Amino acid sequence: MTEPLHRTLAARLRDRIRGGELAIGASLPSEAELCREFAASRGPVRQALATLREEGLISGGQGKRPVVLDAVPSQPFESFLSFTLRAVITGHEPGQQLQEIALRRPEPTVAAALQIEPDELAVQLLRLRLLDGRPAMLERMSYVEAVGRPLLDADLNAGSIYAYLIDRGVDVHAARHTFDAVAADPTDSRLLGVPVGAPLLRERRLTTDSTGAPIEWSDDRYRPDIATVTMTNTRASRLSRAAVA
Repeated sequence: MTEPLHRTLAARLRDRIRGGELAIGASLPSEAELCREFAASRGPVRQALATLREEGLISGGQGKRPVVLDAVPSQPFESFLSFTLRAVITGHEPGQQLQEIALRRPEPTVAAALQIEPDELAVQLLRLRLLDGRPAMLERMSYVEAVGRPLLDADLNAGSIYAYLIDRGVDVHAARHTFDAVAADPTDSRLLGVPVGAPLLRERRLTTDSTGAPIEWSDDRYRPDIATVTMTNTRASRLSRAAVA
């Protein structure tokens, strides 16, 4: 299936911004110039520019020439949950390699986060995430049994776990993200290709359904030389725009 022209134009301009060809503060070519360059009508060009404005990459509109505001696109709630979607939005090729998955009694801190009894079972998995074929992040994910059991028979190297769960009707409503720095342990070192003790960016995430009940607890560790998280706050409106870059 041929990709719509406006998406192709948006991707080309996004690549120029990410690559520094169009620096922050620089003006984009005019609509007329973009129409000539891409042999396109004004409709697809305007749609492409609207997409970049929605992502927070450019300003402008209503007759004003667009100006580059940022090099990292803003993203919707669903993309902040999904490494796969974040990677695609920011122009990277995502990948994943499942290391293990099991139904077991989680450690006390995880059981407490999931609000399950110490002797209850949870589905736990360890998965390496890749950006453009390079190790970027290691996921340690725990799901309450009712939500996670279908994952035991799923192909978890195929893509986003969140997309799989949502397609199955799982009520993914909210997530709380906590970021800090940790030293790489031997498992991190082996799979991420960093020395033991190397600093990693850690994201701990508690995901809940629309009733507030926990469904997932995750400890994700990023190589900071490959993946970063950018947060943009706006006064009295949306709290965050986040990206993996």
